Amino acid sequence: MRRRGLLALAVGVAALRSFAATAQQKTPVIGWLHSLSADRATAVIAAFREGLREVGYIEGQNVAIEYRWAEGYNDRVPALAAELVRRQVAVIVATGGNIVALAAKAVTSTIPIVFTTGGDPVLMGLVTSLNRPGGNITGISALTGLLGAKRLEILHELVPKAAMIGVVMNPTNPNAEAYARELQEAARTRGQQIHILNASTEGEIDIALASLVQLRAGAVLIVTDTFFTGWRDQLVALAARYAIPAIYDIRDFAAAGGLISYGTNFADLYRQAGLYAGRILKGEKPADLPVMQPTKFDLVINLKTAKALGLEIPPTLLARADEVIE
Repeated sequence: MRRRGLLALAVGVAALRSFAATAQQKTPVIGWLHSLSADRATAVIAAFREGLREVGYIEGQNVAIEYRWAEGYNDRVPALAAELVRRQVAVIVATGGNIVALAAKAVTSTIPIVFTTGGDPVLMGLVTSLNRPGGNITGISALTGLLGAKRLEILHELVPKAAMIGVVMNPTNPNAEAYARELQEAARTRGQQIHILNASTEGEIDIALASLVQLRAGAVLIVTDTFFTGWRDQLVALAARYAIPAIYDIRDFAAAGGLISYGTNFADLYRQAGLYAGRILKGEKPADLPVMQPTKFDLVINLKTAKALGLEIPPTLLARADEVIE
């Protein structure tokens, strides 16, 4: 009886080990690809995990995430995307800009992809249509670059006497031409004058901001681009040095000392990305998941910066603010 008991125990232990190994092998892996560094994306990662939890996935318990960070160097993105394909992840979450989404699409036509992008995914060739994306890709379009008209309107309300507004843009962005057309049309409609300055390197950012002084720009609009997000502190510092009122696309700039930001609520956007990734893990196909668009937009005003610039924020603008930093 003792021998039989020991044999049964050994068989039971082996079975448990086999079951554990099988369970471990079946744990799905999400490939996370971002254009910036981890320290610049802590808030959006938390929001993404929240979305996953809403559909029953918790990192470290029943799902794993392989992180790849381009550290602000877009030329690294294609190789990082290829790494995730070789890793045979269950789904790729391509975040942090248009270039990341395009790179993911270029390296696989079979692994499901969930993107977040600021541009029009149809014009970029990511999807066939918003309602029926087609293929292996879907996601969330933040529309951040298409909010330029609203940002010009806010600047006009803030500095109504500004004869000319500078616009700093990254010409390498796949949506640069579309952004420029939208801003020029909005400026014409409002009777505003804008001057577009290109910057795609750290040195060009310095030159662009310095040029605004020579052009006597009354304010500056920094066009949506993850490249600029990576150089956030530099842009904010230069705007302060040259005493130029500036509007940005995301709250991080205002929190870092920028005057004002208006754009998509990124916490909600990345939560939606987490929801989509979880739904795909449960068996839904990207082709059947329509590209989502944001419903929440944030206006953030930094009163300390306004005071340093000698600006008085109009009461109507303050009343509309979602957050006021003092």
